[in-house]
Amino acid sequence: MTTNCGHIQIAMNIPAAVFKAQCLKLMEQVEKTRQPVIITKHGRPVAQLAPVPPVASALFGYMKDTLKIRGDIMAPIDEKWSALSGDEDALYRRRPQKARARHK
Repeated sequence: MTTNCGHIQIAMNIPAAVFKAQCLKLMEQVEKTRQPVIITKHGRPVAQLAPVPPVASALFGYMKDTLKIRGDIMAPIDEKWSALSGDEDALYRRRPQKARARHK
């Protein structure tokens, strides 16, 4: 039994000699079932045949058609913009720096 990202998967344990004899068949089975195969020597796991993870699509455009715009997003709103009114000017003033002690 193997754990993958918190999910428990039942993995098939195969002795190395059986794997050697049925390698291509096992590869097809892993591709089809997406379940890993553990290869053992003398009952001790030594390797794992696992499916290749799916290729991630490109980042550009991956959220296409996931957003729905409701209303007019270009129309002005009735709220004053604080950058124009000066309400936040105090937040952006530079504070005087404290004098640093000199080490001799």
